[in-house]
Amino acid sequence: MREFIVEADGGSRGNPGPAGYGAVVIDAASGGTLAEAAEYIGVATNNVAEYRGLLAGLKAARELDPTATVRVRMDSKLVVEQMSGRWKIKHPDMKPLALEAAGVFPASQVTYEWVPREQNKHADRLANEAMDAGRRGEQWSPSVSTADLDAGSTSTPTPPTPPTAAREPGDRAAKAEADLRAARNVAAAGPEPDLGAPATLVLLRHGETPLTPTKRFSGSGGSDPALSDIGRYQAERVAAALAARGTIQAIVSSPLARCRETAAIVAARLGLQVAVDDGLRETGFGAWEGLTFGEVRERYPEDLDAWLASPGARPTGGGESFEAVAQRVAATRDKLLAAYAGRTVLLVSHVTPIKTLVRLVLGAPPESLFRMELAAASLSAVAYYVDGNASLRLLNDTSHLR
Repeated sequence: MREFIVEADGGSRGNPGPAGYGAVVIDAASGGTLAEAAEYIGVATNNVAEYRGLLAGLKAARELDPTATVRVRMDSKLVVEQMSGRWKIKHPDMKPLALEAAGVFPASQVTYEWVPREQNKHADRLANEAMDAGRRGEQWSPSVSTADLDAGSTSTPTPPTPPTAAREPGDRAAKAEADLRAARNVAAAGPEPDLGAPATLVLLRHGETPLTPTKRFSGSGGSDPALSDIGRYQAERVAAALAARGTIQAIVSSPLARCRETAAIVAARLGLQVAVDDGLRETGFGAWEGLTFGEVRERYPEDLDAWLASPGARPTGGGESFEAVAQRVAATRDKLLAAYAGRTVLLVSHVTPIKTLVRLVLGAPPESLFRMELAAASLSAVAYYVDGNASLRLLNDTSHLR
């Protein structure tokens, strides 16, 4: 019976962010590469990309020989432990992928082994090639891949394992039952890993300004209005609500006046200092600043249609595209998660940055920004775990204002 080694990996530039996977099938006896697979998969988490890589590697191995034994080697401890049945799978995006991977080969033909990242360079390079291609608006092509050459210069040949005895026809019922048990164990088995406290970002939109009731474009390039009397009242109410919860450990604000004023009111109630991060500022709306949607429609109809249709389109007069905002916000998020690991941080920001953080957590497309409601002084919350997973915990809560 032939034996294959499947090496797989996945990555996400933003986690979640633009993601891709890579997988390679190696002949265990000779160490030669038999097949490669890689793909850019859009916005996803690291773990989802890793599972997609595993699935692609297993499918490529099955196409070569469905009767072969397969030794999977990955540097993802999470995937290896979950597929081995020792850790539970709770994340809704990973469960169907894990179950599908468990069904590619009978469980008796597949084993899983964790390896350090430096021993998984072939698949890692393929995943990065796929992400690079996605950034160019393309898909990965084996004709331009250098992953095999790079991996070959550093990898160590893996000795073959002893062959597994073939099953007799009379064993088929027992084999089918064992396969079913193994597939069930993927979704519920063994102790869970201790992932520790997540980093939780509590997202507060600033209180009302004089421009808010008329729904005028108010970005980072306009008049930088302060809070209105209603906005200051809203900030006091949200400060009282957050003080009652007692969970906020730090406060970071956009540099714009309406956010800094909101943050200062909350910070005074909580006894905290306010840090300012430029990455949390609102979109720059260019020539649309201070105008209503109707006024923009009347004056710049073609530019508005383009902006609504494409995340790469910019408002008239040098405004900022949603694509540019997403890149800025993702970089700021990663910086804050590194600085406040395991803590609960209040981010005082604006409509577009907050919606973008929510969109990235959900892996939703850019057009989802137009399908979220975010009231002034509303609270939302997202949590990020050390295994790369993230979840939306709250959206547009205004109960403290009632």
